[in-house]
Amino acid sequence: MTAQWDWKSGEGLLGVDDPAAVDGAFERGEPHLGTAVIGLAFQCALEEASPRIIRAMRLSDPNERGFAFTAAGTAARLHGRLTPELYEALRAEGPGGFAEHAIRDTLTFVPFRELPPWFKRRKIVTGVRNKLESWWLRSTEPISDAVSALRRRRSRGGRAR
Repeated sequence: MTAQWDWKSGEGLLGVDDPAAVDGAFERGEPHLGTAVIGLAFQCALEEASPRIIRAMRLSDPNERGFAFTAAGTAARLHGRLTPELYEALRAEGPGGFAEHAIRDTLTFVPFRELPPWFKRRKIVTGVRNKLESWWLRSTEPISDAVSALRRRRSRGGRAR
């Protein structure tokens, strides 16, 4: 299978299923390690992929770091859970930036009862904010409709004179 992995171009790395191959690529300083850990998230057990995902989250290349956080979100989607180390890495990065989508995936695909306390609070805050925003947006629709009706009425009244 190694012949299908082209570390220079990134070709085939989403199919990586060998954690040792990724470890070797880290040691050699290969590019596209973020892509490779996404492959591990798809192909390997969470416990095997997790340390490599965390390691890729510390890469200097911002694109590859972003892919590492994508791998964490993918793991949450596929497994319905994360390792304590992945939860901590997402918490350390915080909402916004690289971790935003991985945090959202975690809040969506991991059952509430299995989330650590920080994620539970985040899910509650996000839910309340979304509900308030929804109410606000729905409350502006009748006001907008009323303003439009008044404008139509005034424009018709102005032509009749």
